[in-house]
Amino acid sequence: MRRDPKLSSCPVWIVFLWVCFIESTKVNCRLQAPFQSTAPKKDDSKLPIETSYKLPAPVPKWPPGTSFATGIIDLGALQVYQITSFNKVWTTYEDGPDDLGATFFEPTSIPEGFFMLGYYGQANNKPLYGWVLVAKDVSLPVEPPSLKLPTDYTLLWSSKSLDIKQDGVGYIWLPVPPDGYTAVGHVVTTSPQKPPLDKVRVVRTELTEGVEIDTWIWEDATSGFQFYSPRPIDRGTQALGVSVGTFIAEKDGTTVSVSCLSNLNFSYPSMPNIDQVEALIQTYAPMVYFHPDEQYLPSSVNWFFQNGALLYTKGQESNPVEIAQDGSNLPQNGSNDGTYWIDLSTNEYVRGYLKRGNLQSAEAYMHIKPALGGTFTDIVVWLFYPYNGPGQIKFVFMTISFGEIGEHVADWEHVTLRVSNFDGELKSVYFSQHNKGIWVSPPDLEFEKNNKPIVYASKDGHASYPKAGENIHSAALQEKIIVGAQNDTLKGEVKLDTAKQFWLLSADYSGGLHIIPKPWLNYAREWGPKRLFDTGRWLNATEQSIPVKYRGIFESFVRSLPPEMLGEEGPTGPKWKDNWSGDERA
Repeated sequence: MRRDPKLSSCPVWIVFLWVCFIESTKVNCRLQAPFQSTAPKKDDSKLPIETSYKLPAPVPKWPPGTSFATGIIDLGALQVYQITSFNKVWTTYEDGPDDLGATFFEPTSIPEGFFMLGYYGQANNKPLYGWVLVAKDVSLPVEPPSLKLPTDYTLLWSSKSLDIKQDGVGYIWLPVPPDGYTAVGHVVTTSPQKPPLDKVRVVRTELTEGVEIDTWIWEDATSGFQFYSPRPIDRGTQALGVSVGTFIAEKDGTTVSVSCLSNLNFSYPSMPNIDQVEALIQTYAPMVYFHPDEQYLPSSVNWFFQNGALLYTKGQESNPVEIAQDGSNLPQNGSNDGTYWIDLSTNEYVRGYLKRGNLQSAEAYMHIKPALGGTFTDIVVWLFYPYNGPGQIKFVFMTISFGEIGEHVADWEHVTLRVSNFDGELKSVYFSQHNKGIWVSPPDLEFEKNNKPIVYASKDGHASYPKAGENIHSAALQEKIIVGAQNDTLKGEVKLDTAKQFWLLSADYSGGLHIIPKPWLNYAREWGPKRLFDTGRWLNATEQSIPVKYRGIFESFVRSLPPEMLGEEGPTGPKWKDNWSGDERA
């Protein structure tokens, strides 16, 4: 290798900083997202949104038995229908995600008796893959109508004064509701004339819920307006908020007053029955790929208990007990009070055997629950790993292993499949990544065997990703120095089809699926012992290879990592996670 003569006489620390600068410019782009965008350059003739996305295979005909996938969902005083066909109204080709602009659409093919609630908007950097709800008033005659005409429109925003590439001039209107009613969407036109009053309907306020911003669609930097897809503020298995699929506007941090719907039909009749759930699992349960160098594979919980996992009790640490194969002798419910914990045998051979896991025994543990007011079904796919290996940090061009720090007994990881109860189609997948994660829509997924999404489990740490790569997260960029948690994924030969061997853990909705829970599900304590690591000593030793000026950046990042990544304690089981009854953390 030829050496740059300009660097040949430089001190080592100067050479280090020069390489830091060069390497940081190379990796900075991939730190912005967990996977690479496939959007074309701006001079490409066709934008992704000009193509409508479809799943790789047709959605199958689902078994009968409930209102699941019948097209209409009863919310009590309203019936709603999901529209996926649109006419383009207005497009801008600049700003927004990937600087490709956004497009706004009017829903079409509305069934007789149903009325439009608002228009749809999407960034141009992905294929068209969206929906909005239309509604039908089924309230009793003695009640106020569920739907009414707006009394007027307020011009919320216009592109007339903007010097941007666009199809005509776009106008966004906010319906003005009568007293006691609320708008749940906007109307978009290419004319300064107000839309007809009967273009959309507004909803009785008692039938709505508050919303917050979700996915970014587009921004007008000149006026300060930004546009997002909204989501209900209150989300979880008991929450009533129903996403309408429309868009929301925000200016200077203040959200324009629109809402979502509320499901007052508490029986959630559109949730799937047992036959439909099993059909959904066979259709969408993911294929999990492990890194070729993975040392710690998953197993079933029964295998873990049967092959040497022990239950420890505070004050009786020298006398652990064997755990029954089904976990029936584990303490039930209570709280994570430190009284009990699970650990491996002290026999080094047994410990090593358990750490490696057992893929042949591995089961996917499925938790079925309602989402977004019962209009979606979440299938949470849990995998159990007997051991979590050391984490890694990407510091510019260096990969630094935590070593013993970051390791812990037992690791519960999951992905969540969000399926529309209108038609049974997969709409999104959540990839858990340590203490949070990301939602990914089907256009950004890889699939295997028709509609089965591919999940990449990160090496030794088992976080889930939609693409192979280094997956640098929690990245900090200061003075050209980049530091982040590195989660290597690669499509190896070893994989797990989660539909082949699964167990239904729970179904949290009225009627349920008559599932008998595993005894270990109600164990509220930790699945691994607390361990105290001398993180300070490890930092002092590691920082010797880092210039003094940048050691503070490195140390701040390490100390900001969650306990799970630092391996300080084993996890609790699925039932005791926030997402068991709540929504996923993104």
